[in-house]
Amino acid sequence: MAESLGRLCIVLHGHLPYVLHHGSYPHGESWLFEAAAETYLPLLEILAQARSNGIHPGLTIGLTPVLLEQLNHPRFRAGFVAYLNERIDRARTDAREFASASDSRSENLARRWEAWYATTLASFEQIKRDIPGQFAAMQREGLIQILTSAATHAYLPLLLNDQMIRAQLACGSQTSRRHLGDISNGVWLPECAYRPANDRWTPAVLYREPRSRVGLETMIAGAGMDHFFVDTHSITQAKPLGTIEAEGFRSVVESQLHWDHDSRGWHSPMEPVGVASSPRRASCFAFARHPGVSQQVWSGTIGYPAAGEYLEFHRKHGDRGLRYHRVTSRTTPLGEKQAYEPNDIAGKIYEHSQHFCSVIREALSEFKKQTGRAGTVVAPFDAELYGHWWHEGPRFLRDVIFNLASDPDIELCTTQHALAEQPPDKVMQLPESSWGLDGNNSVWLNDQTKWMWEIEYRAEGRLLRSLHELPWRRMPLVKQMLERSARQLLLLQASDWPFIVHAGQATDYAMQRFAGHATRFDRMMAIADSVSAGGAINPLEKIQIIEADAHDDIFAQIDLEWWK
Repeated sequence: MAESLGRLCIVLHGHLPYVLHHGSYPHGESWLFEAAAETYLPLLEILAQARSNGIHPGLTIGLTPVLLEQLNHPRFRAGFVAYLNERIDRARTDAREFASASDSRSENLARRWEAWYATTLASFEQIKRDIPGQFAAMQREGLIQILTSAATHAYLPLLLNDQMIRAQLACGSQTSRRHLGDISNGVWLPECAYRPANDRWTPAVLYREPRSRVGLETMIAGAGMDHFFVDTHSITQAKPLGTIEAEGFRSVVESQLHWDHDSRGWHSPMEPVGVASSPRRASCFAFARHPGVSQQVWSGTIGYPAAGEYLEFHRKHGDRGLRYHRVTSRTTPLGEKQAYEPNDIAGKIYEHSQHFCSVIREALSEFKKQTGRAGTVVAPFDAELYGHWWHEGPRFLRDVIFNLASDPDIELCTTQHALAEQPPDKVMQLPESSWGLDGNNSVWLNDQTKWMWEIEYRAEGRLLRSLHELPWRRMPLVKQMLERSARQLLLLQASDWPFIVHAGQATDYAMQRFAGHATRFDRMMAIADSVSAGGAINPLEKIQIIEADAHDDIFAQIDLEWWK
């Protein structure tokens, strides 16, 4: 690859909060079933097609621990089959309805849906209902890299105590290994949220006394991982600390920055950088999202999914119905959307995939012209965008992979491979940041969500005090109750709940879920306190334990040492 322009790392972040046993439609288990049918199984099909054609797709795929737990759960496996059969029946009913109305075009679309869901069901049965196992096999074959993450996708920079961050990472990596076997050294930081070390960090709520915090890179390295992902501004606003030379770390001086800024690419998202909070050799590295490439897909104005030919996500035929209309235009009201035309799709996908590849080539060419170095374009997306939100997304992704696989100038590769092929030669101090609106913490901490963080902070303190004060090491029942409490705290910490509240969609569901985990946390802690004082579990408390275990059947192997 010495003469190549560089590399493309497509990173797909697969995540859903824990929804099993917590509602079905419109909020709850249907989210998981839709994502499995429309995103995860189509991704596996793309990988299988690439393998059969001798193509190395080089995808980096994040499967959060909480998602893996659900995809391997018996309730999901049985429920997903029932969901697919219901979709097949609905398509047949629609077809009869359209036929009776002499609407042959819609009838044909309904028959297409029937065949699509039947094929999906057959694919699920063919892999023995084991989606994580299939991804793990693809990783063992070297076709993909799988990222782990914090256990429940907690927003790490705002957690009050470092023990909470370490526990989220430890539970996450342990869960990923249990479901996948070996895992890579990459981690997806929830919401791409990073925080450097701070000697005078002030908690977001409740407490005003400054405290010392280590940088997230320290805890990531301590958990055995060596790279993560940030948004573009994390690199463009970073502070250069030094270079990585053959003889070791060398602090950077202003004169050096002046003459090698362009040639070394100090603030470019085109290369990974070592991350440190003070001048020293880095043990952890960050990849930044390339804005010009990523916006081709996610932008609401120029993004490909907004093309009029593609399937309209929001308009459905009846309650919980199937989709029969196309985007038409971004400004067309839902009631005026035109009928979907499948025959118009192939040409549009070809146009967009070719354009996407040309944007990548242009970015790599520009970087090589500026620096003389082969760059790495990193294009991270929520995996569910491909297939769920953008129905044609998997076909687009397949065409991009197949196109670039035959391009001698651009290498498709995982981020782990990119690190090994061209180790970073610079170390930078990154600012606190996320990939949310305004690039900071405001999506997750604001006037609408402040109360959530107050509850979460108090729960953190209560668990840590109890681990220090209660005799859980010599009283098995106390230990079991603290494990249940810790499980509820992990679920309470999911970044999804404040995100949904801020977004104003499914707000009642998010608040109900957050409050439910907070309540169960308090109940389990109260029982732990009572049992440690010599009390017996009363009938009401037994019911509370059964209820907690039934609703939150996840992370069976809780280790209280994670919080020490």
